Amino acid sequence: MIRSITILSAVLTLCLTPIDETCEAAELYGLQRGELQLKSAGSLTFGPSGILFIGDAKAAKIYAINTEDVALAKAESYEIEDLSAKLSGAVNASAESIGDLAVNPVTGNAFISVIASEKVAIIRISSDGKIQQLDLSNIAHSSVSLPNAPEDKEVGEGRRRGNPRNNSITDLAYTSGRVLVAGLAAGESPSSVREFDFPFNENNAGMRVEIYHAAHGRSEDYAPIQTFVPFNLGEEPTLLAGYVCTPLVKIPLNQIKNREKITGTTVAELGNRNRPLDMLVYQQHGKNFLLMSNSARGVMKISTDDLESNTGLTERVANGGVAGQPYETIESLQGVVQLAKLGDHHALVIQHSEGGPFAMRSVELP
Repeated sequence: MIRSITILSAVLTLCLTPIDETCEAAELYGLQRGELQLKSAGSLTFGPSGILFIGDAKAAKIYAINTEDVALAKAESYEIEDLSAKLSGAVNASAESIGDLAVNPVTGNAFISVIASEKVAIIRISSDGKIQQLDLSNIAHSSVSLPNAPEDKEVGEGRRRGNPRNNSITDLAYTSGRVLVAGLAAGESPSSVREFDFPFNENNAGMRVEIYHAAHGRSEDYAPIQTFVPFNLGEEPTLLAGYVCTPLVKIPLNQIKNREKITGTTVAELGNRNRPLDMLVYQQHGKNFLLMSNSARGVMKISTDDLESNTGLTERVANGGVAGQPYETIESLQGVVQLAKLGDHHALVIQHSEGGPFAMRSVELP
C-alpha cells in the first residue's frame, strides 16, 4: 500500500500492540508476502481481521489480502462528487470502469476495484477524501482456484456470443469461516455456488443451481447469480440471490457440499428487462430488509416478512409484472450502481448519472 512516512510509522507502532488483529492477520491465516497480479477487477468482500477477498474472474481465483487498513477514527460519512477524477488521480491513468465496492467494517474505509489503462487496481478511500492505491507488488496474500471454471474463450453466436470465463465469479461473501462464490462453472447446468473454507485449504466444485424464472415461465440453470447476501431464515443459513430479469431466490447453504445440484425457491419476480447490480441486508425497527440496486428499476427496499414460509412462484409472471415478496422503490436514490453497509444505519453508494462522472456518498438506510 502506498503510504507516507507518517502513516507507516503509525502502523508500525500499532503492530506492537498484541490486540491489533491487523498485524497478526498474515500469520494467523497463512498469508505470504509476494507480488499479486490481478487479471480482472472483480467482486470484493471483507472477512476477519481486515482481510479483503477479491474475486478475479479472468484468473478464476479468489485472493485473500492483508490490507493493513487502520484508521484513527472510524469513517462515518462520505461525499465525493467526482469519484472518477479521484480514482484516475490515484492510478495516474483514466479509470475506465469500477468492479466493486466494499467497506471495512472495522475502519469504515472504502475499497474499490477499478480498471485503468487495461490494468487492475485496488483503491482505498477514507471519509476525509484521502485516496491511495494498494501496492500489490509485495503484499501478504493467499489464493484458491476455481476447480471447474469455464474456458477463457469466446463461445456462442450473435447476441449470445461471449466469454463465460468473465462470469466465473459474479459475487462473493464471507460468512462463518467460509467464502461463498457465485458464478458460472464449466459443463452442463453452469449456474453454480461454491464454498471455500478460510484459511484456504482445498478447492470446492460447489453445486449447480436451477431456478424457476417466473418472467420466462420456465426452469433455468444456465444464468449466473448476479448478486447475493447470506441470510439466516430461522436456524437455516441461506443465500438470497438476484438474477437478471429479475428473480429473487432463496438457496439453502447447508446443501452446497452435499449435493451436485439444487433447485432454489423463487420468492419474488421483480420485473423483466433489468439486471440487479448490488444488494445488502439491514435491520430497521426490529425487521430485516434487503436493499437492491438495479440497472433499470431503481433501488428496491424488499421486505423479508414471511420469507421463511414463502413456498415460491410456480407460474409465469408476464408483461413485466411483479409477484412474491413486496417491495418499495426508493425514489431518492437514483443511478446507484454499488452498495455497501456503513455501520448499522447508513449505506455507502456509488452513483452514476448518464454522461456524468461517478460519485460516492453515504446515505441513511431507508
